[in-house]
Amino acid sequence: MSPRQHGLQAVLGPLSRAAVFTVATVRPGAAARDAVRALCGDLPALLRTVGFRSMDGRLSCVLGFGADAWDRLFDLPRPAMLRPMPEVRGVHYAPSTPGDLLLHLRAERMDLCFELAALVMERLSGALAAVDEVHGFRYFDARDLLGFVDGTENPDDEDLAAASVLVGEEDPVFAGGSYVTVQKYVHDLTAWNALPVEHQERVIGRTKLGNVELDDQTKPPWAHNALTVIEEDGRELKILRDNMPFGNAAAGEFGTYFIGYSRTPDTIDRMMTNMFAGDPPGTYDRILDFSTALTGSSYFVPAPALLDRLAEAAEETEETGAGALEIGSLKGVPQT
Repeated sequence: MSPRQHGLQAVLGPLSRAAVFTVATVRPGAAARDAVRALCGDLPALLRTVGFRSMDGRLSCVLGFGADAWDRLFDLPRPAMLRPMPEVRGVHYAPSTPGDLLLHLRAERMDLCFELAALVMERLSGALAAVDEVHGFRYFDARDLLGFVDGTENPDDEDLAAASVLVGEEDPVFAGGSYVTVQKYVHDLTAWNALPVEHQERVIGRTKLGNVELDDQTKPPWAHNALTVIEEDGRELKILRDNMPFGNAAAGEFGTYFIGYSRTPDTIDRMMTNMFAGDPPGTYDRILDFSTALTGSSYFVPAPALLDRLAEAAEETEETGAGALEIGSLKGVPQT
């Protein structure tokens, strides 16, 4: 599977110029449950409807489900590692906030993202309670609003990206899917911009203009890119970031929407523990002196074939009154 992926559940899609991130909770009751399950089958058609209006717009869509929502929506055991995002209390605080559904839309044009988001929310009218919606944009050469290039450490090899992000045979029913964590950060740019550039570079661990990683003698142990390197058995565990800046200049709001895809949420959980509590404890990420996490939630993204099968199973249950979807019925379903 190529990292230049487009379309439905395009976890390995390329960085885009525009994105919409929508987090919502599912209202109680069978009607809301049925509406969300029906969307699993309807989403490909909605994506084609909007994407066809601009063939070079590279519209893609990812739909993820939180742990509590999975239990309520589907008659199928959870993916092995699906759980709510744990909060982290250290020098700074990473909250765990509500979220049943995540919608991650990417395109080269914001109007495509907005149109698809509007169609989905119309389809689910009355079934969802919106928690948050953020419209992200490309800022110059993929920089965040702190002025540094974001996403440099993403895996650039096709096979490494897939192995780092997609579930494999360790959970065969859910192979080809992915775990995703999102956090909304707001920045104190006044305080940040008052820092000398040399100090900003030590906080990030890279040069600001040239995006060159600082050498080990210069980089402090509390640098952002030092604390987010996770190693296991001598190899680095990679994730795929698709962070986007967002903001409201009139309101003085400047932020980064973090979104990270991974084969297991453990990798991102360890990164956050390092950042907020420190490794060793107290050696926390100094970027958090200027950036505050407002939200945090985790989801599982089913592969397209499983998403379609979940919708079909819901229809069969409604029509026949059949019981739970059998695990065995999903084995052998192509997941990628």
